[in-house]
Amino acid sequence: MTGRCIIIQLTYLDLYLPSWKLETKSARLTALIDPVKKEAFEELCAAQDLTPSQVVRQLIRGYLEQHGVTYKTKSTLGSRTRRKTA
Repeated sequence: MTGRCIIIQLTYLDLYLPSWKLETKSARLTALIDPVKKEAFEELCAAQDLTPSQVVRQLIRGYLEQHGVTYKTKSTLGSRTRRKTA
């Protein structure tokens, strides 16, 4: 590969998932891609009103599903414990 590579760091929380599918913690994934592909990818994401991080997370979930890989996802959103009243 010639030329420069751009490092993309993904740390956004995907707000387009139903609340029961939201991850509670995030981890960083760093990928090196060609700058021209990065620009084209970012433009396409913007045209679809999505962040690059959201699209990459969708791709990862689809890839895992395609290969039959299961994983746990747990959300604490909307799962408040109710106080007992006297």
